[in-house]
Amino acid sequence: MDRANIEKIANTAEDKLLLAKVWDKIQAGLQRNILSYSCFLTPRELEMTRYLFGNLEGLYAFGGYEDAERKMLVYLPEYLDESTLMREDSPLICIRATFYQGDTPSHRDFLGALMGSGIARETVGDICVGNGSCDFFVSAEIAPYLLQNFTSAGRTKLHLEAIQLELAQIPQAQVQEIRDTVASCRLDSIISAGFRISRSLAAQHIAAGKVAINGLPVEKAEKLVPEGAKISLRGLGKIQLKSVGGQTKKGRTTVVIDRYV
Repeated sequence: MDRANIEKIANTAEDKLLLAKVWDKIQAGLQRNILSYSCFLTPRELEMTRYLFGNLEGLYAFGGYEDAERKMLVYLPEYLDESTLMREDSPLICIRATFYQGDTPSHRDFLGALMGSGIARETVGDICVGNGSCDFFVSAEIAPYLLQNFTSAGRTKLHLEAIQLELAQIPQAQVQEIRDTVASCRLDSIISAGFRISRSLAAQHIAAGKVAINGLPVEKAEKLVPEGAKISLRGLGKIQLKSVGGQTKKGRTTVVIDRYV
């Protein structure tokens, strides 16, 4: 674990600044032996921090629920266990916004309204819009401000309350299961099977920088995709290599892929 690795990991000046901020936050917790945490991180940013901190004991990625997309990096000293993250003194808060069920505000409406209220994007985690309510996760520091001042999303009037994290209503992801065979688990092959496009087109998308595995950009078509990895293709969506099976008589590998719809 070395701060100098920031230079090796970061691709942009923004990456360097972010990683430096996260490093300082976690180091402060280590040195003082107290709970410390970062802002909310995207999957790509979180992956970079994993390279930076390695297998540091007591480090957790937490977004309020298991499959959260945006998560904080949290350091828990040895006298605290993981259950601390779900208690009232958690570093993040879940806020429920209820509204007239005849209105249909979208994720974009809520995100735009939150940004319009003057808070930074890094203080907001996942936004889970349902029928008549929206549960969203924010850093504990800004929750009191939002509870008093966040009153509408677009033209939709909101009533806000903080709720326990375990009561958050998370919409079930809609996926299409695809069963196929591939020559190998190369990235271009998995993209071809998952998005139903040719391998040559998949390779073009990869070379153009449109593809990421678990949030990290990949530009090599021959990159092997591990089981469980999530692949995003800008403009087409996201898939997950759910499982890799055995080989057919013709030597092809069976795969199960979930495509998010």
